[in-house]
Amino acid sequence: MVNENKLVDGVLVELTDAEQSALEQVRVDWASKSGERKLKEIREIRLGKLIETDYLANSDVTMPDNIKTWRQTLRDLPANHSDEAAYDKLLARDSDGNLTNSIWSKP
Repeated sequence: MVNENKLVDGVLVELTDAEQSALEQVRVDWASKSGERKLKEIREIRLGKLIETDYLANSDVTMPDNIKTWRQTLRDLPANHSDEAAYDKLLARDSDGNLTNSIWSKP
């Protein structure tokens, strides 16, 4: 295994074995928490979508059934999508950065 380098006082020096091991552990930890990061992003997007339509839940507004159903579908996230592959589908974006999964589109 080739150790990576670090910059010390403007000079590249090789990482020690201990530093290299610590770096590898950080990378393993980061990769193992990918699902948690995706789940957090899904919850944040979901909350934003629900907030956008909260005004429809006021007592003086009649919420259309299709909006009620959509909001319930959002509230059911991510319970009905339980693996990382499903998270990837929910977070898929087009070339402009827009979410492509139909679940995010308000009816």
